[in-house]
Amino acid sequence: MALMGAALPTLLLILAGVLVGGVWSLYRQGAPKGAVVATALLALLATAGGVLWLLPESGS
Repeated sequence: MALMGAALPTLLLILAGVLVGGVWSLYRQGAPKGAVVATALLALLATAGGVLWLLPESGS
């Protein structure tokens, strides 16, 4: 389980990078605005998840 705790934030941030590239590619190709926005939201969620996972726990 400790390995997953170390790998998950890295994988989320890698996914966020891929999604940001996808957003840029969709935008440049003139994709529908809904597809660009949806992909951008997924990129933001993956970034937030990766960063928040790395923050230290303060309750214990």
